[in-house]
Amino acid sequence: MLMLSVPLVAAAEVPWPQCAAISAQDDRALQAFYHPLNDQPQWLQAGQRERLAEALATLADDGLNPDDYRLGSTAPQALDCAELTHSLAYWHAMQHLYFGRLPQELLEPIWQREPWDKPAAEAQLLRWAQAFVQKPAQGFAKARPLSAQYAALRRVYAAEREQAYAAWPLVEPGALLKLGSRGARVTQLRERLIASGHLTAEPVAEAELFDQTLADAVRQVQREHALNPDALVGSGTLQALNLGPTQRRDQLRVNLERLRWLRHFFEPDLLLINVAAAELHLYRDGQPVWHTRTQVGRAERPTPLLKSRLSRLTLNPSWTIPPTILKKDKLPKIRADLAYLEQENLLVLDFNGKQLDPTSIDWARPGGIMLRQPPGPKNPLGHMALRFANPFSVYLHDTPSQNLFAKAPRTFSSGCVRIEAVDTLSSLLLSEAELTRVQELLAKGDTYEYRLAAGIPLLMAYWTVEVDGQGHVTRYPDSYGHDAKILQALLKADARSRI
Repeated sequence: MLMLSVPLVAAAEVPWPQCAAISAQDDRALQAFYHPLNDQPQWLQAGQRERLAEALATLADDGLNPDDYRLGSTAPQALDCAELTHSLAYWHAMQHLYFGRLPQELLEPIWQREPWDKPAAEAQLLRWAQAFVQKPAQGFAKARPLSAQYAALRRVYAAEREQAYAAWPLVEPGALLKLGSRGARVTQLRERLIASGHLTAEPVAEAELFDQTLADAVRQVQREHALNPDALVGSGTLQALNLGPTQRRDQLRVNLERLRWLRHFFEPDLLLINVAAAELHLYRDGQPVWHTRTQVGRAERPTPLLKSRLSRLTLNPSWTIPPTILKKDKLPKIRADLAYLEQENLLVLDFNGKQLDPTSIDWARPGGIMLRQPPGPKNPLGHMALRFANPFSVYLHDTPSQNLFAKAPRTFSSGCVRIEAVDTLSSLLLSEAELTRVQELLAKGDTYEYRLAAGIPLLMAYWTVEVDGQGHVTRYPDSYGHDAKILQALLKADARSRI
């Protein structure tokens, strides 16, 4: 046990001071922290305590609340308690930087085929805490995610946090605004763009006219929010415009927390999909080597977040329509016109794969059937599907709907992820011999299950802000509404810290 102001005695004889409310979990952490340090106090020197206080203050730039890490009194009569409160504050800060302030599994869970080794990570963090106890700022730097993205996002958040922004004018909802539009809402739009620095405050001849200068400013906002830069102010662009300074700062904070969660899912070789951005990135040895656009699930049928391993390809796939799509999408069209089956080249099968006569089915109450679309140019899976273990029956695949990749946001699927340039992706994943064999099989036109020799880890995650190398921020639509849930949890944690 820790030697405080009393002589060193056996561990069982020295309880923690009564002034420190210590949970069972914290008790175990303190025991593990102090034992390799010979159970000696670590915060006796005023300079050391000041270094910790200064390091804790920097956590505000990480989107953490320094009030979570109270150090208590350092009066001579309270040094025993101060020792423990300083150690707890230090350890909690290390934990929050390394694992996140909030429990990811409750707020934005990621299904994992093989869960990452949290006990090993906790042991590593404890070793860092012990090694850097005399230099807490260095310990915090070690615990933070080391990615360039986290560092860039932290810099942007720190700068935003220091700004005293006034509220921006809102643009009222209404009809679509475009080049040539006139009216009071155009004036509101102009004032909003001046407030955010997208327009200068120079006088214009007609403030109520949507002119070319205004259109160019709207396009800039759209690019910053990953929207189609068409200068049309519809519902998506209006939502982006009405995201005020406080909300924008909160969004940065939410994504700092996300990056602390996600660090434990990254691997040097990785196929990474940002569902919010509808983008795919391929990493080799920790470096990005290729990226492309994707199409992901609609809000009512979201793409699940998961960590798995890409293991096989289905070449020239048929498509067996999932029950949800059958019920909600296909049955109403079949009931309206039975010819829809022929138009879409859909076969009616029983559960043993035997083809049935569509006219023999009671389409008002169909049972024991499934619909399947054979391989071909109209098949929704294109000519290749990329498979991986998961409980959601989702996969990556080619698509004939290539025109939708030019849209933004790209929430069009029923949960699976459609890949642009799937042939380029397969060429980057396969060896030369594998690629030759796959091309031969594709040319035959028959469905074939091709198992990959090595495969690659796949992470489908969700984040709504990115910062590029020049410090430019891109915000992605929060199509699934995750940000608000995480922000609410952070604000609740802040409120508890003030009690």
